[in-house]
Amino acid sequence: MLLFLSLLVTCVPLGGNTQPISCYNDKGDAVDWFYMYKLPKEHGRKAPYLGEFYLLLEKGSDGWTNGKGTVNDTTGALGRTVGQLYSQGKNTEVAYILYNDQQPEDFGDRWADNSGNRGGHTKGVVLLDKNQGFWLVHSTPHFPPAQKAGQYYYPSTGVTNGQNFICVTYPIDRFQTIGEQLQINQPDVYDCDVPESLASLVPALAAVCKKEHLSGHISHIKPVSNRSVTLTSKDGTDFISFAKGASFNNDLYHSWVAPTLKSDLLVQFWIRSTGVLPSDCSLGWKVLDITLINPGQTFTFKTSQDHSKWAVSPKASVSGASGGWVCVGDINRNEAEEKRGGGTVCLQDPVVWKAYRTAALECQACGGGTGQC
Repeated sequence: MLLFLSLLVTCVPLGGNTQPISCYNDKGDAVDWFYMYKLPKEHGRKAPYLGEFYLLLEKGSDGWTNGKGTVNDTTGALGRTVGQLYSQGKNTEVAYILYNDQQPEDFGDRWADNSGNRGGHTKGVVLLDKNQGFWLVHSTPHFPPAQKAGQYYYPSTGVTNGQNFICVTYPIDRFQTIGEQLQINQPDVYDCDVPESLASLVPALAAVCKKEHLSGHISHIKPVSNRSVTLTSKDGTDFISFAKGASFNNDLYHSWVAPTLKSDLLVQFWIRSTGVLPSDCSLGWKVLDITLINPGQTFTFKTSQDHSKWAVSPKASVSGASGGWVCVGDINRNEAEEKRGGGTVCLQDPVVWKAYRTAALECQACGGGTGQC
């Protein structure tokens, strides 16, 4: 018995948390990455989808699977992952950043930085310790609650429309670069803590927490309007992070992502806003606005019911072995957001590509009209 107790004590990390900070799946397993598609509320007398059900795709899976329960459940992938923030309490060995251009209702929306300019159209969660952590990029307004809320929950305001999430687990040495990307994005941070024990390891995240990013500068390099970097996950998957600031003053997808990836793109974004940019076939790349969607062969809905921001290449790579590109982010294609920070995270993977490519049914053609994507 004494031997058992001794082993138990030596296996429990400081703070009593026996699990690593990571993305988690519906089973409670730590995973390298996952994609989540929260389905919109389906309308109609026999509609089975009430706006809280979701599809999940994690590393090693064959495609979309039905989520366990709802996005409001603490035992689902999203609840388990983001819920780690609330189980930490005041932990001097853990850092976090919560940012959203539409903050939880307790905070109210703050659209402007200290100079009076509108901040980035960005939404996300960063949580890490001295070993590793996760970066969650998403599209849900008023999410997640601040740590002081004491528990995880999904806002009712995020239920009606479709939403997307990408969660990636990274080793500690990636988070300085992630912090630099966020500095370019100029996010509206509403809750954060980067304790001294971690500030020296991730000074860029500490700067974001202090809102020093609002100047549009990265502390140790020249001011930049946009930057793309490769971020390698804990288990070795390469993602490309695209981050633009307000000074970029152009469409993220057509002017930058498509030519960088050397690929046409089909783009899903929130079209119920002013100044929506139409499909664009100039510059040698076709960037087409998606109009009709059916992820995971669930049900078909219009893009006006989907608040997600994602893009997929219409075709796989020449070899086909790597599939095509999928990008999940937090910014739309409209005139106002050309002048705001935001970004997307891209992956070339055959399973992920097929899951998103088959979801895009109809697109707006360049010059008007719609047709099959």
